[in-house]
Amino acid sequence: MPTPSDDGDLPDGAADLVRRRVEEEHGYLSWLGTRVESVERGRIVMTVPYDEKLTNATTPPTVHGGVAATLVDTAGGIALRTTLDDPLAGGVATVNLNVNYLRRASGDLTATAEVVRAGGTIGVSEMTVEGPTPDGGTEAVATGQAAYRLFR
Repeated sequence: MPTPSDDGDLPDGAADLVRRRVEEEHGYLSWLGTRVESVERGRIVMTVPYDEKLTNATTPPTVHGGVAATLVDTAGGIALRTTLDDPLAGGVATVNLNVNYLRRASGDLTATAEVVRAGGTIGVSEMTVEGPTPDGGTEAVATGQAAYRLFR
């Protein structure tokens, strides 16, 4: 069973399939403008670009926390999918999701998910969502951990 420490490559076409399904075929994620920055066994990086339609009615506008939660949930599940023997045929379903909001977000959000454990039927991922700072850097705006049912 692959684990996050495995350095094995994904099956041919798996990374492109993930990108296409997230960026073009998934209605909600496509509408958000979600982009897959990188995907490898046990790890994924995804971005949702800033858009006014995703903000709270605050001054200055801040990105709604649901966008960060979506990134946490989606990235964690896809990271686990990559650990399956056949990532193209298997599946995952969220069992439990925990999101901790650390600070307001005001720009593009980038989530990094890493698999903690991929068991026989349950897997756990940890995620960090980062956003830009006023000085041009980035910092964590949310963290999360989730458990998923694995369908092998």
